[in-house]
Amino acid sequence: MTTVKTLLALPGLRPHPSTPDALLDRPVTRIYVTELPDPGRYLSAGELVLSGLLWWRAPGDAEPFVAALAAAGAPALAASGADSDGIPDDVVEACARHRVALLEVPPDLSFAVVTEQVVLALAAAADGARKRLLTAAAEDAPLPVLLERAAVELGAACWVLSAVPRVVAGTAALPGSPAEPVRRFAAAHGRPTAAAGLTVLPVEGRNAVPWLLAVDGPLSASQTELAEELAGLVGLARGRARLPAELPETGIVRAVALRTDGSAEAADVLAELLADTTFTLTGSTPGEAHALVAEDGSWPEDWAHETTAALSTVEPLLTARRLLAGFSDPGPATEAKGALEVARHALSVAANREGPVAVVPAADVGVHQLLLAAVSGDLRAALRRRLLGPLLDYDAEQHSDLVHTVRVFLECSGSPTKAAKALHIHVNTLRYRIGRAAELLGVDLSDFVAQVDVYLALVAEKSS
Repeated sequence: MTTVKTLLALPGLRPHPSTPDALLDRPVTRIYVTELPDPGRYLSAGELVLSGLLWWRAPGDAEPFVAALAAAGAPALAASGADSDGIPDDVVEACARHRVALLEVPPDLSFAVVTEQVVLALAAAADGARKRLLTAAAEDAPLPVLLERAAVELGAACWVLSAVPRVVAGTAALPGSPAEPVRRFAAAHGRPTAAAGLTVLPVEGRNAVPWLLAVDGPLSASQTELAEELAGLVGLARGRARLPAELPETGIVRAVALRTDGSAEAADVLAELLADTTFTLTGSTPGEAHALVAEDGSWPEDWAHETTAALSTVEPLLTARRLLAGFSDPGPATEAKGALEVARHALSVAANREGPVAVVPAADVGVHQLLLAAVSGDLRAALRRRLLGPLLDYDAEQHSDLVHTVRVFLECSGSPTKAAKALHIHVNTLRYRIGRAAELLGVDLSDFVAQVDVYLALVAEKSS
């Protein structure tokens, strides 16, 4: 990284006596020559401003000029007083007030020479930074170490974000939620973007769920080149990462099933979704993946909501038409096979819901649905016909809907009053219809066992 202090090694440049040493450690990314009285609109952070002070005419002129430098993040002003009888006190005071380092350019030193020297110094520094990053990558430096070295070279904090979204690694606390830069990146159709004080670049790689490199603040051309180099190195580091080892045979686990309709991204999405937990993938097909997750305190408390939010954030960056997920309840690892069955059935329930993202916890799946899920479709159809045949035939012949009436009645716990209200009919009409249905079925619909049998037959078709 090139700083104001390193440029002082160039022939001719020297700090003004009023400039404190602390201001000389600021990074410099490029040089900008101007004689405009207010150059703010043309400046960017990290630029060394070179000026002959031709804009200065009287005390007070320095304030807008230096204030514009400070607002843009310019670390220093290199000024020549050849045309103003030395550097005016007005300029010195403004630089001290706005904490902009002031450098003196001797009257006999050409601006062309200064510019050439600074450009060459910046180019040499950029080459050195690139080589140092490549050396760190070649040494298989862990991602946090690679980012720490890059932050020094860039002169800015940086983070690697997963589009799930989560912070994979960073050199400081990320300002705000990682979801915001991911959403802005998605809105830019996967192209580099600058938003919310961050510059966001895609990390190279063939993974379905992209990683992003976020760097604090707008970047100069040289910083952008270095950031792009870093993004490539992060991609290599990601390719070397391994999935967690197998879970222990004891303990509490939860099963997860995830499907990506229309794509083979399921395993990658599930691995990224669970990256902050202890998990193991238990098998997958191109469009569906399953995992067991340890209940070790890393699982989010409001996991259903957080999973929905995470999948909704990453969905625009995937090729899948829909993202579906099902979760089991936590249980002993010795019962993991049953938990996986529950998760898979919750996934099938999610498939019947609307929207690009659907997440279904086990609590949303009734026990009767889980039991029916284990029965073949042919057997469910046979049981439905055996128990409901006369009622189905009557409805077909009379163009009535006694089947629906019976179902609402049973789902209202056998209460005629509640069922009549739900169906918007008089309670006496409800009682007549239930009596007629009981005659056709040959059962007593006030008997609990009969109610269970009939209800299972009613929901069997939906479960098939």
